[in-house]
Amino acid sequence: MISIKSQTTIAYIYFLIAAVFGVFLRALHVFDFDVNYRHIVHGHSHIALLGWVYLCLTTLLYHFFISKNEDLNQKHQRIFIFTQCTLVGMMLTFPFQGYALFSIIFSTLFLFASYWFTWFFVKNSSSTLKKSACYPYIKASLYYLVLSSIGPWALGGIMTILGPGSIWYRLAIYFYLHFQYNGWMLLALIGIFIYIFENKGATLPRKQNKRFFIALNISVLLTLFLSALWTKPIGFVYVLSGAGGLLQLVCFMYALGYIKMKWANLQAAFTSTEIFMFKTVMCVLGLKLIIQFLGAIPYFSNLSATIIELTIAYLHWIFLGLISMSLFLILSVSKLFNITSNAFKFYLLGFILTEGLIIYKGIDVWSGKFSIPDYYNEGLLIASIMLFLSIFYVFQKNISKKSTA
Repeated sequence: MISIKSQTTIAYIYFLIAAVFGVFLRALHVFDFDVNYRHIVHGHSHIALLGWVYLCLTTLLYHFFISKNEDLNQKHQRIFIFTQCTLVGMMLTFPFQGYALFSIIFSTLFLFASYWFTWFFVKNSSSTLKKSACYPYIKASLYYLVLSSIGPWALGGIMTILGPGSIWYRLAIYFYLHFQYNGWMLLALIGIFIYIFENKGATLPRKQNKRFFIALNISVLLTLFLSALWTKPIGFVYVLSGAGGLLQLVCFMYALGYIKMKWANLQAAFTSTEIFMFKTVMCVLGLKLIIQFLGAIPYFSNLSATIIELTIAYLHWIFLGLISMSLFLILSVSKLFNITSNAFKFYLLGFILTEGLIIYKGIDVWSGKFSIPDYYNEGLLIASIMLFLSIFYVFQKNISKKSTA
């Protein structure tokens, strides 16, 4: 049997591998390697999203809500092992062939693995869990996970009939990404945080929780339109996307008010390092929502569509910042991973350096007033290495702790 701690360690190893891919991608701008850049990008993104984030989140969901039923352990082990086969398959095929026969087979099998986990979780959720404040968020997150898969399924038909140059090709990818990070990942994290807060005595009243849940889901659906603004649609689409962005900001402000009321409970329940991580996550989330709302304004939506550096910085802000830091916090609170203050600060430094350099280049392209230094690519490679070292530092700290335990 693979323990929950071992499963989280395996998920984190995928994070390390994704970081190695990231360093290699930066090295390709400095050194002359005879490889296909796009193929490495596909390997990097699939392992980061599906290896690290998906695997860690599903392991946490099982740990918090299902694992107490020992009769289900064997069934979950089968899902976990099958998922590993698909992830290893993608890791060994995407970097070498991009989207081709075997990589498509493994990524398709992964979709079936995600359906299997969704069915397993919903079917085996206890009546007590279904009555809890966190369950609607967890259930909705899994439905968004399934909904997001429409994007990959549609790509095959779009490529065959319309070709990769069609706007529908890009829209299908954005559909998938939106319901991944704004639907599945965001609501799963919120559901887990609500569960943790409840266990620490910070209970959200049922009526307010229902309103918050409905508003949040409406905002998730409306912000989907942000992914289509690069097509320069009719004005009403801008209005809908702006309303979605604004509604998410309102939800964020409401959550801050709730947290402020329960702050004494949280400070007493968490360590000083966990409080620092939580504050950092809230700052990253707040900035993400502000940027998202600004993206509904035609001028800024045009910038994000034409300057690739700003798009990359935004996606990194979400996955390396909001989602990964939230997972660090949850792993620390649940005692599955030890995230020390120095380890988190080291990671935060690497994150800020890489984001700062990518955004700097984006601003340079936008304004044309700054000049990119001669050794910019070398500097970004060094910053990426620092980010990798910070991720490895967290890993090494936990491995060494296990070996001395």
